[in-house]
Amino acid sequence: MKHSNSTVAVLGGGAAGFFGAIACAEANPRLTVYLIEKTGKLLSKVRISGGGRCNVTHAADTPAQLVAHYPRGAKQLKEPFRQFDAQATIRWFAQRGVALKTEPDGRMFPVTDSSETIAQCLLDAARQAGVRILTQTQPEQIEPLPDGGFRLRLSGAHGADLTVARLLIATGGNPKAEQYEWLRQLGHTIAAPVPSLFTFNVPDSPLRELPGVSVPLARVRVAGEKLEYEGPVLVTHWGVSGPAVLKLSAWGARRLHELSYQSTALINWIPEHTEATLRTWLHEYREQNGRKLVVSNPIFGLPQRLWRTLTEQAGIGPEVRWNELPAKPQNRLIEALLNTALPVRGKTTYKDEFVTCGGVMLGEIDMKTMESRRVSGLHFAGEVLDIDGITGGFNFQAAWTTGYLAGRAMAAAAE
Repeated sequence: MKHSNSTVAVLGGGAAGFFGAIACAEANPRLTVYLIEKTGKLLSKVRISGGGRCNVTHAADTPAQLVAHYPRGAKQLKEPFRQFDAQATIRWFAQRGVALKTEPDGRMFPVTDSSETIAQCLLDAARQAGVRILTQTQPEQIEPLPDGGFRLRLSGAHGADLTVARLLIATGGNPKAEQYEWLRQLGHTIAAPVPSLFTFNVPDSPLRELPGVSVPLARVRVAGEKLEYEGPVLVTHWGVSGPAVLKLSAWGARRLHELSYQSTALINWIPEHTEATLRTWLHEYREQNGRKLVVSNPIFGLPQRLWRTLTEQAGIGPEVRWNELPAKPQNRLIEALLNTALPVRGKTTYKDEFVTCGGVMLGEIDMKTMESRRVSGLHFAGEVLDIDGITGGFNFQAAWTTGYLAGRAMAAAAE
């Protein structure tokens, strides 16, 4: 196997690894670029993301708009996003024949609605750039050499020693702390990995008879904490999900871990209202709709099943009209609308789509080149870093950006 100063390697066959390998090979065609993946699968997260559609990025005009969506890494990503932002991602794929479209919530997908379009584009770009892809191969040992560069002792389908001038690590996030031990041995500090982007398990949920019910805008907060998020909420068999819950879990990833995923989630189904404004609104509504039955006439556009459950739990019978509603049941209904309490007793992560909060500490990385400040010639990209975004294409954008900067820097350094 070839090994010289004109050889670089990328570890990890995911979004960041491919983008880094392609950027490096395209910027310096004289280099031999190896992409090394320990499994037999390439771009597996790209293929399953967005329900098989691949949420490539998010429509954002400026780096400032982008960084607002990263619970970890926002400040450090400002400069990288000035170099390669969402607009650059759109152009990159367009130049390779893949058009993206924007959905009303800002998420961007290939016009084909198929993640295979993105995976195939990356595979084709890598092959055209001459990237040598080795699957079912992994380094058993990474040895920094005295005069620079690294010796990789590879095992698996392509077992051999490989000497490279530069090395990019893009091996993704991992929920197990011990999986980062080899990076500690290379001299890096690891922010402890904990899950991000998960749903709430509520075994004793007052809403357990309502799986599938969704509300387009609700506010979810964690009682006693400064954690809240507004967005769509979905009631599930096991508890609650939807973008508001997933994004809240991202912002609160470390704190919710400290709480052992035991908390009380409070849901405001009508976040445009406070108790004072709701009481005023109900007073006017009762005056105009006094003869209507409470239970069978939902207000605020709430789903019928949810409304029926909230009114029943407030102790309002099916025959009660608005003009007969006593104060106590009305108070209970107001509380249910503004603060439905859910005793959270754990989390559920979508196993294939997990995102990890944690990884290589960003203070040890030069964010212009993604090169280690600890080990010369060692670069990082993607989720192996202590960077994570909320849902909506932000994690892929961080992968494209950090991969691109690392690849370009490796190409320039090897000239």
